[in-house]
Amino acid sequence: MFIQTESTPNPATLKFLPGQTVLETGTADFPSVETAGTSPLATRIFRVEGVSAVFFGTDFVTVTKSEDALWDHVKPAVLGAVMEHFQSGDSVVTDQATGDGHAAHDGPDSDIVGQIKELLDTRVRPAVAQDGGDITFHGFDRGIVYLHMQGACAGCPSSTLTLKMGIENLLRHYIPEVTEVRPVAV
Repeated sequence: MFIQTESTPNPATLKFLPGQTVLETGTADFPSVETAGTSPLATRIFRVEGVSAVFFGTDFVTVTKSEDALWDHVKPAVLGAVMEHFQSGDSVVTDQATGDGHAAHDGPDSDIVGQIKELLDTRVRPAVAQDGGDITFHGFDRGIVYLHMQGACAGCPSSTLTLKMGIENLLRHYIPEVTEVRPVAV
């Protein structure tokens, strides 16, 4: 098994490409070791000293290291953990939630929210997946769109620029009711 790695815009995060499917659909975010209980793979990666977050896409694993850890030490251990996991035949997650990752939203703005989700799914999420992350809809209130950033996007130095100059401009262009985009922590 040959696992490739790619850097991301977030210097604390690396993208690992095992050359096979990680998740059949959707994404899975494990922002701390306490959240990894439903994933044998995430649990294994968190055993590596210096790992602070793990994120899965359909064909990649994104790992975030703690501030004081060095990639020279963390990267080989994560490569070993990922390889060991896929060779074991264990499942990646034991209980994956279904859905598109977006928060549900019912109410008078449901048409606008549908447009927001459509633009996120077709224009934004594929691009941020290339960088090892994901952005999901969290809410819409009085013109403000709230988005949850995951994987390489969470804590990325350029995430504010991505939100304001990229996503906010895109949404405002297509949906006049959108006035602002803000990140949320979940």
